[in-house]
Amino acid sequence: MSVTDIQTPSEPRDRSTFSRWLSMLWADKLAFFAALFLLVVVLCALVGPLLFGDLATRQNLRGRNAPPFDLSNGWAYVLGADALGRPLLLRIIVAAQNTMMVAAGAVLCSAVIGSGLGLVAGYSRKRAAQWIMRLGDVIMSFPSLLLAVIVLYMLEPSVANIIIVLAITRIPVYLRTTRAEVLEIRERMFVQAARVMGASDRRIVFRHILPVVLPTLVTIATLDFAFVMLAESSLSFLGIGIQAPEITWGLMVSQGRQYLTTAWWLSFWPGLAIILTTLSLNLLSNWLRIALDPAQRWRLEMRGRRNG
Repeated sequence: MSVTDIQTPSEPRDRSTFSRWLSMLWADKLAFFAALFLLVVVLCALVGPLLFGDLATRQNLRGRNAPPFDLSNGWAYVLGADALGRPLLLRIIVAAQNTMMVAAGAVLCSAVIGSGLGLVAGYSRKRAAQWIMRLGDVIMSFPSLLLAVIVLYMLEPSVANIIIVLAITRIPVYLRTTRAEVLEIRERMFVQAARVMGASDRRIVFRHILPVVLPTLVTIATLDFAFVMLAESSLSFLGIGIQAPEITWGLMVSQGRQYLTTAWWLSFWPGLAIILTTLSLNLLSNWLRIALDPAQRWRLEMRGRRNG
């Protein structure tokens, strides 16, 4: 009998990576529904302006400040209408694009730049590392919202300028976090072994150190997304954010504040969208912190198996 004729018990096939992560997400019901809500928001941001862009800007002066749940003008007015008779539901859907674009752009830029500088500052022992940290200290010495207000007063409050300003204010978060992680990881045995084997500094940083730091950065980015979205809403509320005819949730809250006593829904619904999105991001961030940590992931996996 040849070796190939020997039959070995077949082991059950491992579940796919997607189904495993979906099972862990389902194990935390709050995070699961938060992810569903964020998925809806992303879909609104992607396809909302294409489907409802014209309807969201069409004025109906006869329906000014129409109350919510009055369907006499159609389903689009289920949340009411603004001071120019435009449907709030469609405007919230369309405004999701600018709100998400600013938050995603600022988080992506600050994460890439801050993490890159943090890797250099943490791994390098040259004087450049000290200059990088002093740059972070200078940025942190200014209150982020105050710095954004000053810069946007001097520049045109466009989407690009808001992304740049908010990204600059968030760079120190990723810079200091990445540097602290790298300072500890670079002394571990697997990094020392890679250096002894002749691996270049670039390979050690991007192949061995960055994958260990990445879960922490993803968790921070999820939390930071909520912070940047609130900062953009604050700037729009102060009148130095994105200007009409462009719309964001913060701008809608600002436009409705003069009608708070007579038409509260003008500010309530976009404000509720901001609150729910921020809450969902915080819940998902808490789940990511556990799911990306091998020492704690088993709890979600066990709960997922029991629920399955």
